Amino acid sequence: MKALSITEVKKFLSANLKSWSFDGTFISRNFKFSNFVNAFAFMTSVALQAEKADHHPDWSNVYNTVNIKLNTHDAKGITQLDFDLADIIDKQFDSYS
Repeated sequence: MKALSITEVKKFLSANLKSWSFDGTFISRNFKFSNFVNAFAFMTSVALQAEKADHHPDWSNVYNTVNIKLNTHDAKGITQLDFDLADIIDKQFDSYS
């Protein structure tokens, strides 16, 4: 899978994934929850979806905050896989809001 151009990534994010940002290497988003249990439950639900997609996030968790970064290492950039997983992650987050 071919990496998308910076312009393509920015255009897609502004049209479809407005809560995600792009730093030139990763698309990323921070998620806040009411407590650690909800944050960890969210991570578990995302892990199951990421495994199904065979596309895994770079992430961290501190108490009630989960930080997620996505890129496609094999393509050395952002691909449709990243956008698809970001959309899945957003839908998982919506179920916790």
